Amino acid sequence: MKKLYRSTKSRMLAGVCGGIGEFLGIDPNIVRLLWIALSLPGAGILLYAAAWLIVPEESAA
Repeated sequence: MKKLYRSTKSRMLAGVCGGIGEFLGIDPNIVRLLWIALSLPGAGILLYAAAWLIVPEESAA
């Protein structure tokens, strides 16, 4: 069973988008672009901060 972790390999800030990309099997850059689109109205920034705090880092697994 796959689990969601913050990536340590494909990270730019905290590894949230990299981890989501690895979890879904898509390029993390696509996830980053979608996240930026969400961040324009402000919701994406809060979601990213929440994911940073909630999703465990890959090495902690």
